[in-house]
Amino acid sequence: MTAIVYSLNNVVKERIVGNVGFRLVIPSIQIHAEENIALVGHSGCGKSTLLDLLALILRPDRTARFELNPVDGKPSDIDHLWQRRKQDQLAQIRKQHIGYVLQSGGLLPYLTVRENIELPRRLLNLAKDDSIDAISRVLGINRQLDKLPGLLSAGERQRVSFARALSHRPSILLADEPTAALDPITARKIMAVVMELIRGLKITLITASHDWAHVYKMDLRTLRQEGGAVDNGRIYQSTFHD
Repeated sequence: MTAIVYSLNNVVKERIVGNVGFRLVIPSIQIHAEENIALVGHSGCGKSTLLDLLALILRPDRTARFELNPVDGKPSDIDHLWQRRKQDQLAQIRKQHIGYVLQSGGLLPYLTVRENIELPRRLLNLAKDDSIDAISRVLGINRQLDKLPGLLSAGERQRVSFARALSHRPSILLADEPTAALDPITARKIMAVVMELIRGLKITLITASHDWAHVYKMDLRTLRQEGGAVDNGRIYQSTFHD
């Protein structure tokens, strides 16, 4: 059995105003290295919130355990770091070990494709090598490197977003419905290439998806969502489990 990358127990994140709001509950999740995971659930059920927790950009309100053990790094007690307000350490872990692809892509419009892809490597002061060209060829964007993102198609921009998230060779890739804005054929072509790439790089993938049929076709392990009203109907509680 491969090493456990994420270990979460009784992690809770609330968005409550007065007595009304939303509560995300993670009773127990363990994700192993090189697993391919899909968060499956309806829109607004907390998939993005869970990804932001895993990306260490959103602090949980309560937790019994939240540990991260990246393959190429030291184990970290994330709950302890949040409680101690160790923002610099959290940022360093995130910067070094996690790649994150947003639904919108999140490319900087004033940087070229190459400069966008290089950004994580520059932030880590990594030496220049042929990795940008190599990953661009695999993703089919090697002819677009000198262009600005605004000159690309939606599919090309999302391929660039994947290239940027993977350019520093993180051990974890998070993707928040990365192909939701694309037509089904383009979306599935991109995900097929990405899946081949991350398997070759031995990266752990956790993605939120609205395309349930494609999730099952790709043979991803699913974390399913269940939800309902609690606290006399004032709070919608969403729970993810295996």
